[in-house]
Amino acid sequence: MEEIKQRILLLQQSLHTHNHRYYVLDDPIISDFEFDHLLKELLVLEEKYPEFLDINSPTQRVGGDIIKSFKTEVHRYPMYSLSNTYSKEELLQWEERLKKVLGEEAALEYTCELKFDGVSISLTYEYGILVKAITRGDGVQGDNVTTNVKTIKTIPLKLQADFPDFFEIRGEIILPWEGFHKMNEKRVLLGEELYKNPRNTASGSLKLQDSSIVAERPLNCFLYSLVGEKLPVVSQIDALEKAREWGFKVPNSAKCVSSIDAVFEFITFWDEKRKTLPYEIDGIVIKVNSLFLQEELGFTAKAPRWAMAYKYKAEQEFTVLKGVQYQVGRTGAITPVAQLEPVVISGTTIKRASLHNADQIEKLDLRIGDTVFVEKGGEIIPKITGVNITKRTIVNSPIKFLIDCPECHSKLIREDGEAQHYCKNDQHCPPQQIGKIQHFIGRKAMDIEGLGSETVGLLFNEGIIQNILDLYKLKKEQILPVDRMAEKSVSNLLEGVLKSKAKPFHKVLFGLGIRFVGETVAKKLTEEFMSIERLSIATLEELTNTDEIGDRIAQSIIDFFSVSENQNLIKSLKEFGLQMKTVESSKNFHKSFTGKRFVVSGVFNNFSREALKTEIQSLGGKIVSSVSSKTNYLIAGVGTGPSKNAKALKFDISILDEKSYIALKETP
Repeated sequence: MEEIKQRILLLQQSLHTHNHRYYVLDDPIISDFEFDHLLKELLVLEEKYPEFLDINSPTQRVGGDIIKSFKTEVHRYPMYSLSNTYSKEELLQWEERLKKVLGEEAALEYTCELKFDGVSISLTYEYGILVKAITRGDGVQGDNVTTNVKTIKTIPLKLQADFPDFFEIRGEIILPWEGFHKMNEKRVLLGEELYKNPRNTASGSLKLQDSSIVAERPLNCFLYSLVGEKLPVVSQIDALEKAREWGFKVPNSAKCVSSIDAVFEFITFWDEKRKTLPYEIDGIVIKVNSLFLQEELGFTAKAPRWAMAYKYKAEQEFTVLKGVQYQVGRTGAITPVAQLEPVVISGTTIKRASLHNADQIEKLDLRIGDTVFVEKGGEIIPKITGVNITKRTIVNSPIKFLIDCPECHSKLIREDGEAQHYCKNDQHCPPQQIGKIQHFIGRKAMDIEGLGSETVGLLFNEGIIQNILDLYKLKKEQILPVDRMAEKSVSNLLEGVLKSKAKPFHKVLFGLGIRFVGETVAKKLTEEFMSIERLSIATLEELTNTDEIGDRIAQSIIDFFSVSENQNLIKSLKEFGLQMKTVESSKNFHKSFTGKRFVVSGVFNNFSREALKTEIQSLGGKIVSSVSSKTNYLIAGVGTGPSKNAKALKFDISILDEKSYIALKETP
């Protein structure tokens, strides 16, 4: 038996090596016939001796598992989106912001990488074995698609060389043009509808329930970002090289440059060169090369400050503007949407395009019946970029922006400094109320299982719910008669509503939908004010003294709590048992930390920055992103930016090195 085991292990290792040479290095040393012969031998042995079967064996790439549903999992490290621009001037402004934080003397290098138009994926490896693959999702959580991802031959199941025990690597799953065209050729022969574009086809492939079908699709994966603690790299370009050594397919196109002018040269070169690539790219990603400086720059609530995506000019087509419809958003904002003669752009049929606001309509001088240029950039809804005046006739009607709300007929208001018109009838305008409820039940807010956006609309239109509060008054006998609401689904819905009462205060606050109060701001507010009562009476000064809260957010919060209907809503939700205060245990809090504000900067010997921040919070301290007069301590590691040190000295803030921090922690 030992001889059989060794033969299986030898075959597995050999096939892993040949897979890597063929799909990653593009340098095979055996023929397809020889590879298939080895694979067949391994299949026979594993079937006969299942006790020696490895879940990461090359034979498992053929798929075959049926996945009934994809489990949603939280990312250990958030998958941030990238800030993007179509302008080189904005890249110069970005560099100015970097130097403002790091100091004018900072020696900046940049890595320039192709921005692949595919599906983002996060792969987790433990001791060199692929254990998990999660889609980006909303950046906080995504779907576990490990079974399907294991069928993609450019993703190694086992690594080689000196890899860390644990790390994550991010990349983009793409469908090259050749494979996409071959798939459509087969569909033509079968008389089936053609796939629209490679990106959507790749995305759909990851959600197929039968992994054997995924295995048949010519998906590819390029990896470009390592994530983890104490990784053996000091720069982005090092990370790419290490990933290549470990067995990942890493593009050779990435380049490290030492000036923004060299970045522009890279952008210009690939603007023409991209047309010859065997796959789609839609821009260039520029990153600060030093991982140390990346840590120093940190993140906004949505994106890393140290990276920027430069998007190439989008594909443009022309069509006819048939009319304009007006949509009412959750906040009452009125968005005009152009209704178009259908036109195909980048494989997608476009029938609508965003007009944004009245100023945009006036700027373009749009008329019904105009021939317009439509562009599909990085937006969900394409936009109109211009008008072909030569095709305009005297019968083309100018567009007059609405005066009244299209839903509740209240007068629209446009306040000073605002680009959009608003319907202020937020308590009784149907789409605003539906939008508020949909926001409240969302993943990042109350995450009410069994209740989706479509069901909210259905229940609202049936008159069963009219506001957030009505969710907690629902009865089974009310919902059962509604179309498509079976006994089981109703039970799940009511159970989800009941469970939502245990959601923490910051999720309730975010769910209330206060304008400008996003997920991150909600957390900051609940940490600072601790209860809804305290927050509701906070002054403008108290609010703006809170980390990352400016005048606009502060005034919006004050305005929200000044409305009697909102006060009554909060009172009723509290009576129904929702969490309206921050529950914290003080048993491990340290008197030198409790309520104090800490800025953590630089690199440390005994801590990772994230571990240090977590410890400070566990001791009762608050982590803030920038030094201000309200900061109590700057924990300064090696390479802390000069601007942070200068501000700390200006405001007489205690600056602690690693040794001083440990001493503070050990003080009784």
